[in-house]
Amino acid sequence: MTQRSTRRTVLLATGASALAVGCSKYGDEGDSGSSDVKASSGQELAKTTDIPVGGGKIFKDEKVVVTQPAKGDFKAFSAICTHQGCTVTTVADGTIDCPCHGSKFKIADGSVAGGPAPKPLPAEQIKVEGNSITLA
Repeated sequence: MTQRSTRRTVLLATGASALAVGCSKYGDEGDSGSSDVKASSGQELAKTTDIPVGGGKIFKDEKVVVTQPAKGDFKAFSAICTHQGCTVTTVADGTIDCPCHGSKFKIADGSVAGGPAPKPLPAEQIKVEGNSITLA
C-alpha cells in the first residue's frame, strides 16, 4: 500500500530544500574548493613595490591580504571575513572591504572599522627581505 504525497508534504520538502540552498556558504563564486590549501611558508607573495602605501593587495589563492599603512610598514591579515567567511575583495580608503555584508577592516591592524563583522581579521606572518614579501 502506497501513500500519496499531500500538498503540505510537497510544500514542506520544497521549502526545506530551498532553505538548505539559501543557507549555503557564498561569496566565493567560481571557487573550485582547492583554495582551502594555504600557501606554503617561504613562498613569495609580492614585491614591496606591488603594495601601495596607504593600501594593499589581496592574494585570493593564498587567502592573505598584505597592506602598507605607512611607507615601509607591511602588515598581513587573513582574507577571510570574520562575519560569515566570505573572501574580502577590495582594499580602498584605508580599509579592507568584504562584499557580502559590507564589513570593513583597518589596513593598519585588521580591526573592525564597520559592518557586521564581530572581530578583527587575524594577522598572518610575513617576512620582508629587500624587495621581497614572503609568507613566514
